[in-house]
Amino acid sequence: MHFPQVLQFDTLIIGSGLAGLSLALKLADQRKVAVITKKSLLEGASARAQGGIATVLSREDSLAEHIQDTMTAGAGLCDPTTTRYVVEHGKAAIDWLIAQGVPFTRDASTDTGYHLTREGGHSHRRIIHAADATGMAVQETLAAKAQAHPNITLLEYHIAIDLITGNKLGHHDNRCYGAYALNSQNGEISTIAARDTILASGGAGKVYLYTTNPDTATGDGIAMGWRAGCRVANMEFIQFHPTCLYHPHAKSFLISEAVRGEGGILKLPDGTRFMPWHDERAELAPRDIVARAIDFEMKKRGLDCVYLDISHRPAAFLQEHFPTIYAYCMALGIDIAQQPIPVVPAAHYTCGGVVTDLHGRADVDNLYAIGETSHTGLHGANRLASNSLLECMVFAEAAARDILDKPRGTSIALPQWDESRVTDADEEIIIAHNWAELRRFMWDYVGIVRTTKRLQRAQHRIQLLHEEINEYYTNFHVTADLLELRNLVLSAELIVQSALSRHESRGLHYSKDYPYTLPQALPTVLTPPTYTSRQK
Repeated sequence: MHFPQVLQFDTLIIGSGLAGLSLALKLADQRKVAVITKKSLLEGASARAQGGIATVLSREDSLAEHIQDTMTAGAGLCDPTTTRYVVEHGKAAIDWLIAQGVPFTRDASTDTGYHLTREGGHSHRRIIHAADATGMAVQETLAAKAQAHPNITLLEYHIAIDLITGNKLGHHDNRCYGAYALNSQNGEISTIAARDTILASGGAGKVYLYTTNPDTATGDGIAMGWRAGCRVANMEFIQFHPTCLYHPHAKSFLISEAVRGEGGILKLPDGTRFMPWHDERAELAPRDIVARAIDFEMKKRGLDCVYLDISHRPAAFLQEHFPTIYAYCMALGIDIAQQPIPVVPAAHYTCGGVVTDLHGRADVDNLYAIGETSHTGLHGANRLASNSLLECMVFAEAAARDILDKPRGTSIALPQWDESRVTDADEEIIIAHNWAELRRFMWDYVGIVRTTKRLQRAQHRIQLLHEEINEYYTNFHVTADLLELRNLVLSAELIVQSALSRHESRGLHYSKDYPYTLPQALPTVLTPPTYTSRQK
């Protein structure tokens, strides 16, 4: 389908993950909505989520305990008001998904009627799931509804270039009017005007060499928000998932935390269990502790990987609870009912992001950020397992209510994208080379364990890449690869800047130069040069 270059909607949603699709469906009965997504509708991180959604559903559980588990995992940096708000609105979010037809795994023997699993850092079984492919089950359900809704326009293979703001237009009104977007299939650039714009494009995991994230996770929303004048917070807290499958033919395949929740044991190559040496909670310690323990043992012993062993559970149990993992490993010649799974840590989740309030509102009027792109204060210094999809749902509802409750703003005529002074690039190899260099030195210098010297080396390299990319962006036609690299380098800069400013070790940020934890926990808030304060 061909679209004209100037498009007008009530609401523009950048990203088609759980946050974006949920918001679209909640608005579409009363608003004309556009959802743009870089690839196909289901290629984001949400569809890869295996474990499930953390919510208090059982009578044996309590809101207070879920709040406490979240705060404990967050190492003192979770915002108490946000944490309570999200936990208290969790059941309503699950009820909405059930009403949409999401096929969560049932269990007639429980007081909820659904099977609840347990993951690291949780004091109860509270993870509702659809076998071991919860994200895909949720996304397929919502995508089908979005595709059928007459008020939702889905623009696949469109990558947002930048937000259109009053400041950039010379109006100096600190308001967002929409965005420019590149159709990566035909090179056409559209001007998309909207009364409200939502950044829901996920995290920045692809800034690292090894990640569980899809190729789409290039920090686009965070970078666009920063360039538009939004504050960004806690970018130093990159969660490394402890157990990514280690195999030459496995790209970014995650071994769910639920495997450890159901009794999986981490072992050295000789079969020795090592997690009790590092934490009394062993395999069920929070992710930051487990990832650091694996990293320590691998570096100490020169190992390529460690092993996650759940072969003591019956094959029938594993096939029922982990059908996707079981089948994927079996296809690679690993029978998880008979042998341990080789695993390594990999970048998994961006705990920081664009600063928002409890309505999902960012620092620019009519601009929202939800999901992994945002910093709500829920995750603190380390996200509790399965709180991410919960946050997507709760803030999609909060943003929808805020958008529907306010009067519709007026729209203005927006200028089209100006390509009059650029040419086709002559050396696209520069982009591929810079991308590879960035991901390698971020892994080596800004990984699970950091030092000030490593961070400074990374900062120096990032500055050189910035200069090359900005020159490229100024002189040549934009491409999807160039846009992603531009956003990745900016995301990397924000991560390093945040890490250098934290003179302690807390949660996911561990510095050899500052191994202690300070008595007062404070967020790292970065302010762009174009930031304009406003009352919310």
